[in-house]
Amino acid sequence: MAARATYLSLAAVLLLVQAVGRCSGAQDYDFFFLVLQWPGSYCDTRQSCCYPRSGKPAADFGIHGLWPNRDDGSYPQNCNPDREFDPSKVSDLLGSLRAQWPTLACPTNDGLRFWAHEWEKHGTCAEGVFNEHGYFQAALRLRAQLRVLDALREAGVNPDGGYYSLAQIKDAIQSSTGFEPFVDCNRDESGNSQLYQLYFCVDAAGSRFIDCPVSPGGRPCGSRIEFPAF
Repeated sequence: MAARATYLSLAAVLLLVQAVGRCSGAQDYDFFFLVLQWPGSYCDTRQSCCYPRSGKPAADFGIHGLWPNRDDGSYPQNCNPDREFDPSKVSDLLGSLRAQWPTLACPTNDGLRFWAHEWEKHGTCAEGVFNEHGYFQAALRLRAQLRVLDALREAGVNPDGGYYSLAQIKDAIQSSTGFEPFVDCNRDESGNSQLYQLYFCVDAAGSRFIDCPVSPGGRPCGSRIEFPAF
């Protein structure tokens, strides 16, 4: 009976330690997905898009998010409701966020709701590594290292409404960056498959790119992929 009581006590302690770990921001993921989005494909759909109040974004791949993920394909989310997005903590980054992490959602807005969603859903799950400022700064730094659009253009893959194969897109990016992205496609108003998002994998410290341990899933691409203008 005493042994059983001791076992139950140890089990209770273990559960308490696990709960404390979750609440203290202990790492509950294995790597990050850095997700880049082509604005032309976001807008060229039935739902269309709205430019942010700062004006039409540059014709370049913008950040969708930096998402903690696990090797088994699952992911944590909304890890700390007490850590609401505070724009004042990223005041020095707002110009870069507007340029490189723009919102295209309707109605027209200033991007704060988008960035709040990304921080509260995903960023709070990496508080053992980043505070709010560090999270957005890391995503901006990682994006700058890739220069994806330059890599595609150098390989003759241009955002001019032309069609390319999945191999052409992946090979162009891998040749330049050293890493093969997962390519996510959506459909334009005519039902054509178009280049929409690129997933790259980043180590758990958020410091360097790695080979992806798992596919993010997402929408498959057809044999002919349109790269629409923006």
